[in-house]
Amino acid sequence: MKHIHAGKVRDLYEIDGDILLVASDRVSVYDVSLPTPIPDKGALLNQLSAWWFEKLADVVPNHVLSTTDVPAEFAGRAMRCKPLKMIQVECIARGYLTGLGMREYQRDGKVSGVELPAGLVEADKLPEPIFTPTTKISDTGHDEFMTFAEVVNDIGKETADRLRDLTLEVYTKGAEHAAKNGIIIADTKIEFGFDADGVLTLGDEVLTSDSSRFWPADEYEPGRTQHAFDKQFVRDWSASTGWDKTPPGPAIPDEIVEATRKRYTEVYERITGKTWVPGGGHA
Repeated sequence: MKHIHAGKVRDLYEIDGDILLVASDRVSVYDVSLPTPIPDKGALLNQLSAWWFEKLADVVPNHVLSTTDVPAEFAGRAMRCKPLKMIQVECIARGYLTGLGMREYQRDGKVSGVELPAGLVEADKLPEPIFTPTTKISDTGHDEFMTFAEVVNDIGKETADRLRDLTLEVYTKGAEHAAKNGIIIADTKIEFGFDADGVLTLGDEVLTSDSSRFWPADEYEPGRTQHAFDKQFVRDWSASTGWDKTPPGPAIPDEIVEATRKRYTEVYERITGKTWVPGGGHA
């Protein structure tokens, strides 16, 4: 087994020609990994992704080969995957207006070139979900909004159309399921690549608390910040410390660690219907 890449949250290994994708307990905000781990976070992310990959298998092929054929030390927080040639576009679907999308809208009245109605406020539901891609690699080191025309220019119309349509379908299917369990999925980010046969394939993670905004439906109220079952909670805390968003990040206090763990656990249980057992598994 060969270590090939250390991401902000995930580590990649090559194992018998496959990719081993290992989710750590690290948490990253503003593109900086904070020094304090969140216990169970890696296992929760991995198992929620695995659950969604299986549920969405009829929508789009995914990279998962096995969630059990992994080294024992990574059990519960790793999946064996087929190698993909990743497309350098972050595919984002938004059903609600918040975060960077809100800031873009306030400045331009649009997000990624998509015109939106005037007068929208924080957390408003959009008339329909929109595709708002960002660059996966930019000169600044941060994701930057792209228009659909720019995606077409970069990767061609046929692939761009497929990315947009699949992203919106994954989001819509996921949001419909989550809504039945009292969860609003405000937005989500997914990634695609081509497998060895040239098949467009869903990779990385899908509809997790690191890649999506999850809100409790019974507390939803436009015009204000929503209760977050995702890493927005840590993002908001880190911003409140006066940190300048450059490395190194601040250590996370115990009460924020525990509150984050509880939020990730609750949304996992509500979406999957499984009871989480601390330590990396479910009943």
